[in-house]
Amino acid sequence: MANEPIRYSPDVEQVQPDEQDTVVELNEAFDVILERTAEDYGHAVRSVHAKSHGLLEGELTIDAGLPAELAQGLFATPGAHKVLIRLSTNAGDILPDVISLPRGLAMKVFDVEGERLPGSEGNAQDFIMVNGPVFQAKTSAKFLGNLKLLARTTDRIEGTKTVASAVLRGVRHAFEAVGAEPPTALNSLGGAPNSEPLGDTYYSATAFRYGDHIAKFSLAPVAPGMTVLTGKEIDVDGRENAIREDVRDEVRGMNLEWEFRVQLCRDLEAQPVEDSTVQWDEQAAPFIRVGTVRAPAQDSWSDDHVRRINEESRFSVWTGIAAHRPLGNINRARKDTYRHSADFRARTNGCPYHEPSAQDAGSERI
Repeated sequence: MANEPIRYSPDVEQVQPDEQDTVVELNEAFDVILERTAEDYGHAVRSVHAKSHGLLEGELTIDAGLPAELAQGLFATPGAHKVLIRLSTNAGDILPDVISLPRGLAMKVFDVEGERLPGSEGNAQDFIMVNGPVFQAKTSAKFLGNLKLLARTTDRIEGTKTVASAVLRGVRHAFEAVGAEPPTALNSLGGAPNSEPLGDTYYSATAFRYGDHIAKFSLAPVAPGMTVLTGKEIDVDGRENAIREDVRDEVRGMNLEWEFRVQLCRDLEAQPVEDSTVQWDEQAAPFIRVGTVRAPAQDSWSDDHVRRINEESRFSVWTGIAAHRPLGNINRARKDTYRHSADFRARTNGCPYHEPSAQDAGSERI
């Protein structure tokens, strides 16, 4: 029998005295990436997840009859909410798709009631996920070391990155051929599988408050046209934007559907809040469905989607309600750094971002 879910209290977090110093250094490293890419492209892009592969609009339907431990925050009231979705790759420069890196999915849910997080405008709740269950660094200080390396190589040695990515993919396949688990660092260095984004399962990786409890989140594909893509890799075949092109072709003729799942923390030692490199065992803390996200067939790269979702919107784990407060060292560092990056982009492009409303989400279809 699974343990009862842990109840949230502020003391589940252990704030370290040097965290704000690390945030300052993170912003400095992000500035190197932001300034270099803006100079090269003549247009500012995100400091992470710069390249989009698909931009979608859809709807989150929250399940009725959830037990009390799952009927929390946004998910306390059954109903439907419009959403915007952005599929991306995690680098801060816009690389050809032959360089294979982890995928990301950001989702903005509209008309969410409740006390807002400090500095959170509008009425949306953002969820930011990656196609792996853990974060690549234990602390923001560890992440800073990785980021400084990325900053030094951003948009400067693309040919080397391409060769390195191919080598690292070969290393990963060698591990898999003998039944061994590849090191997680391979993914962030360019050895990630060049997977079909619509077949991937996405995870928050970090912990969040879930009303009275603590949780991680996940989006898992369930539409047959998506699950058949799970485990498949895209043939880039010399196409710089192969992923975007394939996703666009797929979404034009497919109704997409994911299950939104919640993994409640039931043991703070086995499922820590402060160490996002630890995967929470799904046997002890299973993911449970609390809603469904659907996106009808549409043009995932229309001019309107690019303008509204890619250029004018920002996504942050700190955009939302207090009932889903981000927890842990990595999430605390994300607060100022996400805003710093978005402010640079808005200032440089002369295009202030704003928190869109459900009406702004529109209903554009093919």
